[in-house]
Amino acid sequence: MATVTTDDPTPETLLPLPPATLHILLAVADVDRHGYAIIQEVAARTGGEVRLSAGTLYRSIQRMVELDLIEETDQRPAAGDDDERRRYYRITPFGRDVACAEVERLQSLVNLARTCGLAPRRV
Repeated sequence: MATVTTDDPTPETLLPLPPATLHILLAVADVDRHGYAIIQEVAARTGGEVRLSAGTLYRSIQRMVELDLIEETDQRPAAGDDDERRRYYRITPFGRDVACAEVERLQSLVNLARTCGLAPRRV
């Protein structure tokens, strides 16, 4: 992740995102999740190609909270469906902006690769 040197970063100052950060943002983009659920969601969405270790996940989460990309939420599932030790995370509006900026950056890179003959053309 880029070094942030301002108290009020823009999405572009955080690009490019580490892959783990983008995967975590994608995992919490549509629903609040606890750590292990994030690990499971990333593995499921990538067909098992990306497997976050607990260490990578929790270091990333700590940094992402500091950068206001995600936040811990107090909203929890019903007691019977929950473990009180779990912490749930959700994407922030700034986190959504950063994820969108990263997706745009990656799309531009893929488009450039296509023009150079290094990526398949869309069918």
